[in-house]
Amino acid sequence: MARDSVCDVVVVGAGVVGAACAYYAARAGLDVVVVDRGPVAGGTTGAGEGNLLVSDKPPGPELDLALLSTRLWRQLAAEPPFARAVEYEPKGGLVVASEERGLAALNALADEQRRCGVEAEPVAADRLRDVEPGLAPGLAGGVFYRQDAQVQPALAAAYLIREARAAGARVRTGETVTALLRTPGGALRGVRTGRGELHAPAVVNAAGVWGGEVAALAGATLPVRPRRGFILVTQPLPPLVRHKVYAADYVADVASDSAALQTSAVVEGTASGPVLIGASRERVGFERGVSLPVLRRLAAAAIGLFPALATVDAIRAYLGFRPYLPDHLPAIGPDPRAPGLVHACGHEGAGVGLAAATGLLVARVLLGEPAPLDLAAFRPERFAPPGAHTRRGEDAQPAEETEASKC
Repeated sequence: MARDSVCDVVVVGAGVVGAACAYYAARAGLDVVVVDRGPVAGGTTGAGEGNLLVSDKPPGPELDLALLSTRLWRQLAAEPPFARAVEYEPKGGLVVASEERGLAALNALADEQRRCGVEAEPVAADRLRDVEPGLAPGLAGGVFYRQDAQVQPALAAAYLIREARAAGARVRTGETVTALLRTPGGALRGVRTGRGELHAPAVVNAAGVWGGEVAALAGATLPVRPRRGFILVTQPLPPLVRHKVYAADYVADVASDSAALQTSAVVEGTASGPVLIGASRERVGFERGVSLPVLRRLAAAAIGLFPALATVDAIRAYLGFRPYLPDHLPAIGPDPRAPGLVHACGHEGAGVGLAAATGLLVARVLLGEPAPLDLAAFRPERFAPPGAHTRRGEDAQPAEETEASKC
């Protein structure tokens, strides 16, 4: 058998999560091949803002994952080439409330987060414009999150892929996985693509919004759904927004199960000058049509936070599809329904921020080593099979409840 058709692990997906899985696995000495039907960062990653956030996560498994990932991103950024190459900015995030009731809820959340290791500093109304001079007057107050950071997501994925290649990984883009190869006993033994077969005892499903399709090739159910979001991009500006700034209702929108349109103000500057404006969420399948009403709502919300944006041109808008799972937790770890299949998908809008931790955890699974985090809440088999508790076409629900981590 030719050497180029054999490896230790095939990573399906070259977005930032797949890139991180390849990076940590290759650096640990595994022979890795990354396969993607498009280019590196050609899906959700390339349509993201690059947020590395702890601020929007209540105590529980996802916050644990985010705190681990934040530490790993910082370790990566300690290497100067990385920080420059991916526009890493440890600028912190400011969450603001427009009224006292919202501020009380925000402060209560921050109190819980601090007990879990989050650095959350209350900001009184009269100090908000010291932190962000361009903010509108009259806001009730906010919380500053020192650990929040930002990268340019496509550059981050490309850098991790480049470093994985330097460690021996091979990357095959423009190549679609059409089947997962299995032994008579059901264990995976590789993948089939349009260019032939790749033989490996392990396959990592890092296919993002198409993660459910990859799982189905192995006969497993993973109810990943696309959740569409738009981002507005302004003309390049002198420094206007110092941090990531968003309205307190953004946290509720992230956690919502609604398929209907939701928008909340999210505004942040970039190293190259343009300001990014979000965020919207809606489940409309893979509908790629541009919605002017949504863009108008985003612009109006951003102007409500930063009035100076009213005279700024928006030069473009783009959309992406977040890989949504019904309980808002990604699927990370081995799938007992298909031995050899390891999942790393379903991160919704947090994939960039959670990528580093996901990559490390997957590498530990592949090596058979202890993980630095309990994977029970992320187990991929937690969803009921189609027809067991749901009608065809509906979102599957968690098969059973697990006690969530409080920190």
